[in-house]
Amino acid sequence: MTTGSEALDRVALTVHGPAGAVDLVVPLGASAADVAREYAAQAGLARPPALGTAAGRRLDPDEPLAGAGLRSGALLVALGDPGRPDAGTGVPGPVPERRTDATAPGPVAGAWVGAWMGVAAGLAALAGWAAARADGALHQASVGLLVLAALVGVLPLGRLAAHRVVAAPAFAGAAAFAVVWEPEVVLRPTAVGVAALVAALAAAVGRSLSRAQEQVLRVWVVVGAGVFGLTVAGALVGAPTALVWGVLLVLAVLAPRFVPGLAVDVPDQLLLDLERLAVTAWSARERPAGRRGRTIVAPEAVAEVAAGGARTVTAACAAVVAVAVVAASGLLGAVEAGVDVVGARVMVLFSGAAIVLAARSYRHRAARALLRLAGLGCWVALGVDVAPALQGSAGMAVAVGAVLVAGLVVPVAVATGRGWRSAWWARRAEVAEGLSSALALSALVVACGFFRHLWESIPDV
Repeated sequence: MTTGSEALDRVALTVHGPAGAVDLVVPLGASAADVAREYAAQAGLARPPALGTAAGRRLDPDEPLAGAGLRSGALLVALGDPGRPDAGTGVPGPVPERRTDATAPGPVAGAWVGAWMGVAAGLAALAGWAAARADGALHQASVGLLVLAALVGVLPLGRLAAHRVVAAPAFAGAAAFAVVWEPEVVLRPTAVGVAALVAALAAAVGRSLSRAQEQVLRVWVVVGAGVFGLTVAGALVGAPTALVWGVLLVLAVLAPRFVPGLAVDVPDQLLLDLERLAVTAWSARERPAGRRGRTIVAPEAVAEVAAGGARTVTAACAAVVAVAVVAASGLLGAVEAGVDVVGARVMVLFSGAAIVLAARSYRHRAARALLRLAGLGCWVALGVDVAPALQGSAGMAVAVGAVLVAGLVVPVAVATGRGWRSAWWARRAEVAEGLSSALALSALVVACGFFRHLWESIPDV
């Protein structure tokens, strides 16, 4: 227990500096140098700074606090730059960044390497698609090369190992797709689900060997397992093929709305002082052991949380591209009846519009570009499906004219709304996004054949 005389021998001080504010309880016999060392230890500074009062008077490092006339509640200021010799200006400057040879950036930029890994993943998907249609030795050689590329990708060896592991699941999934592929339309969702599961397993193996790309590999695992569960569940219950592809497309449309809220995960210790919350009957009687200096959030921790969230958002948007394009193509190829074809085309049209409009709310350039690519991919799949029916008729001229008119309407709309980022355009884009999502979801009832089944079940009068 602390007696009254011991309490009078201590003072409560607050030290302000470049790393934030720290509350300290120190004896009156301690010197200013002792306080500076304690502040540097709690704030994580390179060395203790010089201290001064709030009025600007510089404290002698060897002078006791009692001789300086400090009392409880006094405010001290860290002078100079603790990261370099004090120039005597009294103005704290930025701490110079120290970089060793081990942490120096390589000659290849991370953004460009990530883009090349995305291209590699796309080429792996094309290789799996081609290998599924090959026969004999060519098929076996293609599958073997894809498996070898996946094994090399997950190994944590080399300077670019952290980037190779991102594309390794794509090679594993392409190899599995080439092995289990069947030309029947009913079996295509199952083949895609098995390929997604193998990709998720490869990502889990890569994550167990290295944590360099933990956020991206986690997205691989979640998306791969989710696609596998949905496709296999549809096969087990005998759901129509169009329904499975339609549900996958709906999930791709809704994902951009929920991903940002789940991507940024701030640790609790950066938001709350957990020690101060744990107050019990015993801790209330003793002197608190926690210090306010522990609540200081280092800039490196904030940058790490932001970078992890950016990687998660980018990987999720890349998954939206893959799922949206595959689901749109599969849906258009699975419908046969006239009314189902109309519903599938309407659903793909508005799904692409909803994803493109959702991209406007993203400030991350890579994520915004990927979402726009997903929407354009849906429209390209729709154009490929509609083009054979429009050839040799006036429909092709109408379609080309509509595209050209849309190219003129966009700049006119921007000029009318005074820019993409204006409140006028934001309100209308929000309404258009909501309507597109609602129409895409409602078109699923027609695309999967449920509306046609009800129509045919009505007896003729």
